[in-house]
Amino acid sequence: MPGLRTARNRSCKINTMKKLASLLLLSTPLLLKAQTESHSLQKLWETDTIVAVPESVHPVPGQPQLYLSLIDGGGWDDDGKGGIGMLNTDGTHYNGSWITGLSAPKGMGVYGDRLYVADINRVVVIDRTKGEILKRIPIEGSVNLNDISVDPTNGDVYVSDSKTGKLHRIKSDIPSLYMQDLPGINGLKVSKKGLYILARKQVLLADAAKNTTKITDLPNGGDGVEEVGNGDLIVSEWLGNVFYVHADGEKEQLLDRKAEHKNTADIWYTQSTQTLYVPGFNGKTVTAYRLVTEKKN
Repeated sequence: MPGLRTARNRSCKINTMKKLASLLLLSTPLLLKAQTESHSLQKLWETDTIVAVPESVHPVPGQPQLYLSLIDGGGWDDDGKGGIGMLNTDGTHYNGSWITGLSAPKGMGVYGDRLYVADINRVVVIDRTKGEILKRIPIEGSVNLNDISVDPTNGDVYVSDSKTGKLHRIKSDIPSLYMQDLPGINGLKVSKKGLYILARKQVLLADAAKNTTKITDLPNGGDGVEEVGNGDLIVSEWLGNVFYVHADGEKEQLLDRKAEHKNTADIWYTQSTQTLYVPGFNGKTVTAYRLVTEKKN
């Protein structure tokens, strides 16, 4: 039967080559994009060092303004010194006392007239139209609540606990454990693709069944994550780095402010204007950049 075996081997080789060719064709657009585009940040403006330890920034829907979470004290001190401030999207008219009486507020999310804020071991719910606190939702067993992302389709609120490695979900104001065993979990972003999660150095994507896929690793540890709009991401590291992360996991460093002692905390990216807003935490600034995409030769 040697002739039959040879024919089968030849057939297997041809099929393998066809499969490899198909895989190459599928991956070619991603490879070409990574090879033919480069990205950088053009600074638009930066506030003076007057912002009271800003950790997170979030646009005010329908208005040329930004919400700022202001710690104004120790990063995890339950001291009542923190609050929510506001700033125009051109960097003017800073108001550091729109909401007071929080402690160490961090991630924020908006749904309808509500602004949700992670504050140590509870999520504070703020009526945006009245500018007042509606309620505080305690998260049982939580220690260091960090980032928040809200599902725009149903209002479900996801909040990370960096200390316990747990991810909680609040549905109709009732919190429950959603995922766990995510050491150092911080940045979150609800997407049509699933839920992007930063867990220490890992950039993950969780599907509806809570299965995670690793997109890439970061040098230190992620803080904020935003979608560019084409499958790519912008990711910050608190110590001063910002990266452009391609959908295939390749990275470009956009920003390094470590030498200036400027942190790069929980960022926001507005796709329509290609504007990245970066809260400077201990640097006490907020900075806006334009994302610039250039074609390589």
